[in-house]
Amino acid sequence: MHFSNHIDIYSSLTTLDGVVFLAVFVATFFAVAIGKKMEKQGGVVEYLLMGRQLTFPLFVATLVSSWYGGIFPVTQLAFENGISTFITQGVFWYVSYLLFALILAKRVWETQSITLAELVSKEFGPKSGKLAAIFNFFDVLPIQYVLSLGLLLQLLFGGSLIFMMCIGAFAVAIYTMVGGFRAVVFSDFIQFFVMCLSVFMVLAFSLLNFGVEVLYEKLDTSHFQISFDPKFWMWGFIALSTLVDPCFYQRCFAAKSYKVARKGILASIVIWILFDICTVGGAMYAKALIPNANSNQAYLIYACQILPSGVRGFVLAGIFATILSTLDSYLFISGTTISYDASPKKWKGKICFHKISILFVAFLSIFVGYFFQGNVKLVWKLFGSYAAACFLFPVLFGFIFPKRISDNNFVFSSLLGAFIMTFYPNLLGEDLERFYVGLFCVTLSLTFSLFTSMGKDVLLQIRMKGRSYLLDKLKL
Repeated sequence: MHFSNHIDIYSSLTTLDGVVFLAVFVATFFAVAIGKKMEKQGGVVEYLLMGRQLTFPLFVATLVSSWYGGIFPVTQLAFENGISTFITQGVFWYVSYLLFALILAKRVWETQSITLAELVSKEFGPKSGKLAAIFNFFDVLPIQYVLSLGLLLQLLFGGSLIFMMCIGAFAVAIYTMVGGFRAVVFSDFIQFFVMCLSVFMVLAFSLLNFGVEVLYEKLDTSHFQISFDPKFWMWGFIALSTLVDPCFYQRCFAAKSYKVARKGILASIVIWILFDICTVGGAMYAKALIPNANSNQAYLIYACQILPSGVRGFVLAGIFATILSTLDSYLFISGTTISYDASPKKWKGKICFHKISILFVAFLSIFVGYFFQGNVKLVWKLFGSYAAACFLFPVLFGFIFPKRISDNNFVFSSLLGAFIMTFYPNLLGEDLERFYVGLFCVTLSLTFSLFTSMGKDVLLQIRMKGRSYLLDKLKL
């Protein structure tokens, strides 16, 4: 079987591919319509959190599908680095998911908050809540998913990247606005099955056609090795940003109970493991068989050549579904951040303002995405590193040591990290050094605040005991 490093994907599609592809999207929009029809009267809680009635199957489907929109950067990393991608983009993240399920899920659900920023405001203070809204907004601003969707549409139909980004982003924004969170969840349910089956098919057809031997024969040994360099561990810290990811919190807030949230996350971990095995494996086959292909397009180019007619259309729809399911969720959460967390009191929670906010987020994502010129991996790494270094540790310190981190301490530590990461001169010329320096400064500031708070308590106890001792002596 001969493979090309570059193909005209649109020309490779058959009528059957088109029918299958269209059928998947009809099913998705049908699910959105059902979600809209089932919408209940419940104001902002119904619109933003589905009335807190998210059941276990829907929880798993929407969490898995909404969290895995970065299929292009993951397959690009696997194409370039091989098996180590399963650690940096898999194992590190599984540990974070497990920590969230076992430690945070119950506590998060019991706060009965609507957003992560609202929870932070309750835990630390109003200033921290506003700052959390800013971090959340940039963390979930769906730049990389708008970029991914634009790149995919460009590969299929040609045209300019900016035009395809506009078409994709505004189409998703429109159906996201229609039915609130319930419509997002119902569309995710369809997209969940399509995306999981599609990546499995790519790996299954690869194994059937070539076995495992071709990987050992054609790939460099570095693709089977793990390099424990500082960049490797940086991904571990970025993975921990899951613990402050608004998408996870939104699903937990919407769950019927904390048990649904906890069990749902644990079940999702199993599915993510299988999904990562398929994507990393498929990308490694692409590297073995089309080694000179563009790394951020190689997986798709390979998939279109290995798959038969009909299946090819289904897998293309699955790749679309993988991106769409995350894009609609992040558009929705970004809109919530503007309309609920950052808006003036008179506009807070207004559904019409939320819909306008979604359109604004779509436009901003297109603008910033075009600025990055299609580099999905760079966007992912940049915004993930800010969330991990500047926002994660203040929240964790506050959870571990309740009431020890004040509102002002939280704000100062987070802003200090952001300032350092933005203006620190990279002596090595890489973002790596900047990330670790920012993380160190945030941790140092929080540790100082923690010990200062504990010291004040100790001094207060000594003073009270001394005063009690003196009063006892005076009585004598």
